[in-house]
Amino acid sequence: MAGLLSAVRRLYLATYNWVVCAGWLQVLYFAVLTLRESSPTAVYGAVEKPLQFAQTAAILEIFHGLVGLVRSPISATLPQIGSRLFVTWGILHSFPEVRTSWIVSSLVISWSLTEIIRYSFFGLKEAFGYTPAWLLWLRYSTFFVMYPTGISSEVGLIYIALPYIKNSDLYCLRMPNKFNFGFDYFYASLLVLAVYVPGSPHMYTYMIGQRKKALSKSRKSD
Repeated sequence: MAGLLSAVRRLYLATYNWVVCAGWLQVLYFAVLTLRESSPTAVYGAVEKPLQFAQTAAILEIFHGLVGLVRSPISATLPQIGSRLFVTWGILHSFPEVRTSWIVSSLVISWSLTEIIRYSFFGLKEAFGYTPAWLLWLRYSTFFVMYPTGISSEVGLIYIALPYIKNSDLYCLRMPNKFNFGFDYFYASLLVLAVYVPGSPHMYTYMIGQRKKALSKSRKSD
């Protein structure tokens, strides 16, 4: 019974990783194609649907951690997924004015390169029980560049969206109301920006630690 459950788990996780990887491959393909044939202002329109699919599917990773399907700590998974969902739905989807910024190109290329490597790494690991050394190195090394460019792009898009958020009542709950509670999306967005200040160095340091562990373990197994 235990063997069957293990096989089902691996099949599910392999399928999940390869499906989401395919989504990010689409994002990268459409982004690069649009940059070649058109301009950065058209990138979001080209990648919108696969981007929303691939990024939203990451919610399942929180569930995977909660039920023990994977060993990734929720404390590391939740902030990263939460911030990306905020940018995907709370900024890009909600405020069309920011979609033509060149920062969108930087964002989707950084995200897609990172996630294609990550999901293919775990897809191979779950399907075959191993990963090539070069993919292991990419998985734990490309963040040195991709994480700063991705984070900078996220912060940049939130920042340029602030004037549009401030002039909009979208997602706001004004007083007085029957709930006796007020919510201002502009100040919530400022709070999200503030969280990036301590959160980004913490995550970067965490990933450096993970890299050391993974590459050290790989050398020992060799």
